[in-house]
Amino acid sequence: MTTAAAAEREVLEFSQRQRDRRLGIGDVLMALTRAMADRTDMTGMRDAFEQVLPRVVPVRSVEIRDAIKWGRAESVESIALDIPGAPPSAPALLEACIEPGTRLGDWDFQVLTLAAHAGAMVLEVERARMALARAGFGPPIKAKRDGAAPLIGSSSVMQALRARIERVAATEFTVLLEGESGVGKELVARQIHELSARRDGPFVAINCAALVETLVEAELFGIEERTATGVRGRRGKFEHADGGTLFLDEVSDLSVSAQAKLLRAIQDLAVERVGSTGTHKVDIRIVAATNRPLAGLVEQKAFRPDLFYRLSGVEVRVPPLRERRGDISELADYFLDRHRLTRRLCLSSTARQVLGMHAWPGNVRELERLIERAVALAESDTIEVDDLPSAVRGDFGDAAAVSLRENEPLRAWASRYARIVLGRTNGNKREACRLLDISYHTLAAYLRYPLAEDGGGEGPGGSESLDAEPAAVGV
Repeated sequence: MTTAAAAEREVLEFSQRQRDRRLGIGDVLMALTRAMADRTDMTGMRDAFEQVLPRVVPVRSVEIRDAIKWGRAESVESIALDIPGAPPSAPALLEACIEPGTRLGDWDFQVLTLAAHAGAMVLEVERARMALARAGFGPPIKAKRDGAAPLIGSSSVMQALRARIERVAATEFTVLLEGESGVGKELVARQIHELSARRDGPFVAINCAALVETLVEAELFGIEERTATGVRGRRGKFEHADGGTLFLDEVSDLSVSAQAKLLRAIQDLAVERVGSTGTHKVDIRIVAATNRPLAGLVEQKAFRPDLFYRLSGVEVRVPPLRERRGDISELADYFLDRHRLTRRLCLSSTARQVLGMHAWPGNVRELERLIERAVALAESDTIEVDDLPSAVRGDFGDAAAVSLRENEPLRAWASRYARIVLGRTNGNKREACRLLDISYHTLAAYLRYPLAEDGGGEGPGGSESLDAEPAAVGV
């Protein structure tokens, strides 16, 4: 090849590399532009940057690291470039992990150098958003369409819960949510997050009951690149929640060894990745939830007392559905409205009464599934008692069946049903009147009505006198 031909080929290759470099950097900047549009995701730009750059440069992975807080893993073959513009108190690196034996050319190094400048922009945007969020000037967070019901209910119990949530959200303290399964503890945790100064930061939820014992550290704290053969480096849940809220659901199901690992991270607010030689400080708020009282588990030596005292600074009890029966009808209407595009249905007044009488061991989650069942199986546009599961109809269906078999009048059926309700309330007539939505004297009239099997019913000469005023009735 002549000298002129070689020179011409070199010029063509250089022009090609310039074009590829421009296109590659253009892809990175376009990804950052799209991520910047979502102001509710504090780490969205960083994630987009770290995902797109390996498609431009032949590296295994790319990560923006804190030069002080992170140590280097000796087993990882990587290239680190200083990110310009970082403050001296918080220097940062752009680290690119490469496959063993891979050689990067001048063009690759030029792209990585330009990417380091883009990384400086990512860090600056993150710092600005964090400062605005902490000062309370951040943009409102978008509602998460995760299919879960918001905190619905107008009862005094729910009003007290909302007031407590607002007071707790104004602080940075660790919160412990206690309540039965299905009451909506995660919804309360999200509400605390969205009302706090961290509302523009991430909300990261962890189901502690689903954590595999051997992978607890990797899931919570992350793992270094190539710590083991075929393992890709990744951030843990603690890092993903940096600048926001970390929700530890069903924390009582953690093993004793996992509790010890979690205690150290919560105490120091610092994590050490699997395979790393350094720790990383994280700025997070912890909200934990349990369906079993942790104090009792501590007494049974099933939960570490030191972790319990770390989590139980501020406690919020989420009430079960049976303690706020006045919200059942409102919740049912909400779930029906959510399925209005599938089918428009309404509840009959009798069906509402039956729902109000059910014990709801599955709480709000059980009610949601019941409404879905009715939407799928109801024969008409009105949900009647027969459209409800037998477990929910319970004694109501039994009372109706007896009255139909005996051809009893409506008042006899009402008397039978009123006695069932009174029995469920252990003889508490005030509570029975509230559940039946009738006056005390109406209840007394129902109970006086004679039924065939009792030979005369209650009243003067019966098993109990109901002539006393309501104020004299024990509750």
